[in-house]
Amino acid sequence: MRGNGVGPRTAGTAGAGGSGREALRLSAVTKVYEGAGQPVTALDGVSLSLATGTFTSVMGPSGSGKSTLLQCAAGLDRPTAGRVLVGGDELPGGGEAELTRFRRSRIGFVFQDYNLVPYLTVAQNVALPQRLAGRRSRRGDVAAVLDRLGIGELAGRQPAELSGGQQQRVAIARALVSRPAVLFADEPTGALDTASGRQVLALLRESVEQFGQTVVMVTHDPVAAAYAGRVLFLADGALVDELPDPDAAEVARRMARLDAGAAGTGSGSGSDGNAEAVHVGSQAVA
Repeated sequence: MRGNGVGPRTAGTAGAGGSGREALRLSAVTKVYEGAGQPVTALDGVSLSLATGTFTSVMGPSGSGKSTLLQCAAGLDRPTAGRVLVGGDELPGGGEAELTRFRRSRIGFVFQDYNLVPYLTVAQNVALPQRLAGRRSRRGDVAAVLDRLGIGELAGRQPAELSGGQQQRVAIARALVSRPAVLFADEPTGALDTASGRQVLALLRESVEQFGQTVVMVTHDPVAAAYAGRVLFLADGALVDELPDPDAAEVARRMARLDAGAAGTGSGSGSDGNAEAVHVGSQAVA
C-alpha cells in the first residue's frame, strides 16, 4: 500500500459549469482483493469530491484502479474501507437488494457493450429501469429523452436493427431518463467507430452543459478524455494528477509519463520514482 505522509489523496470539487452542489464524494476509499496469494490493493485511500453538473474523465495505466474506482463509486462493488456518497446520501451498508434500490434511484450507468435487452424495443429498453424499480414510466419522458438524443424515430425498433452508435445512444437515454445524481460511463466509445464515438461523447457533454447532468467516465483514449471538463489520473490505486480544461495532446503526454513509470517499476505505479509532488485538488501527492 502506498503512503505519502500527507493524508488522503483528494481531488477537490471542481469543473467548469458545476453548480457547486456535491454530486459525488469518496472519502478514503480503499479496495483490497484477497486471494490465494498476497492481497492486492486496487484502491489506496482515494478521496474526491465532484460538483453537480460536471464532466470528469478518469484515466490511468492498466491496473491503476480506474475501473475499480468506477465500480465502487457506482455501488457495483463495495469498498473494503471508506465512504461513498451519491447526491449527499451514503451508499447503504445493508444487503444487495437495498443497494440495488439505491442505484436505481440515484445512479445511471453506460457500459461499453450497451447491455440492451434484445427482444425489447428501444422505448421499452429505456423505460426498463423504472419498471424494475416499480415506478411507472411516463411515455412522454421516454419520448423526450429519445428525441433529445436524436433517436426518437427509432423508438419502435429492436437493438438488432440499430448501429453500434445508435445502440449506445439508447443506453445513454436509458441512463438519463431516471435523472440520476451521477451518470457513470465505462469506456462508452470502446466498441464504436471514430465518428460514432465522437457523437456519443458530444451527447454526454451536452447532457452536462445543457441539462446539468454529472458524468464520470473511464476511458483509455486521450481524445475522449478531452471532452470532459477535467481529467483525473490514477496510478497504483491512488490519484496522482489532474488536468482541468484538458486537450488531447496534454492528456496523451501525461498518460505516456504514467505508462513509462508503470513499465519502469513493473508494478502499475505511475510514480516517477522520486520525491517530486503533483497537486491533486488542494493536496500535494508525492
